[in-house]
Amino acid sequence: MTVSLSAELWPEVQPDAARRLMLAAVESFADRGYHATTTRDIAAAAGMSPAALYVHFASKAALLFAISKSGHEQTLTLVESVAARPDSPRERMRSIVEDFVAWHARRHTVARVVQYELQALPPQQYAVVADLRRRIEHLVRDVIADGVKAGEFTVSDLRTAARAVLSLGVDVARWYSDRAGKTPKALGREYADLVLRMLGATV
Repeated sequence: MTVSLSAELWPEVQPDAARRLMLAAVESFADRGYHATTTRDIAAAAGMSPAALYVHFASKAALLFAISKSGHEQTLTLVESVAARPDSPRERMRSIVEDFVAWHARRHTVARVVQYELQALPPQQYAVVADLRRRIEHLVRDVIADGVKAGEFTVSDLRTAARAVLSLGVDVARWYSDRAGKTPKALGREYADLVLRMLGATV
């Protein structure tokens, strides 16, 4: 991963050294897992001394929190922007799934850490991320509810349906790789068709 990629992933994070540490942490967590990774591993991957890490982050947990919070904020913004459109519920759901799935495929290494290392967060930080996750789920649930009211979707339980939609997208980060044979955009389109059928809509 390069400095330019770190700027693309976390444009709000300054200085560049902090972004480099976040990138190094992502690579280390994805490769070894959070608990097996040491701050020394992260600092070495970033080309810094262990002491330099603490200039920017108080702990390994603080690094994980920064990565997870940013990833969830990015996906929340993505879903919010689509949910607010004046399109039909069916079209909004299609766009949400396409964008959500493509994000998790395109950023699969980061997304794996964001989505699958949550339980390692301290309680206070976990609560912040859990709130972001609830907000995303509520937006998806509202679009599904709009679709049911409009007669476009047939769903018996809105919460279960919203969680199923999001779980499909999140799971992409677990298995997707650059050798998957499909571009993130193409995969997003396929998943959107699957989700619409799942919700009882015509494709």
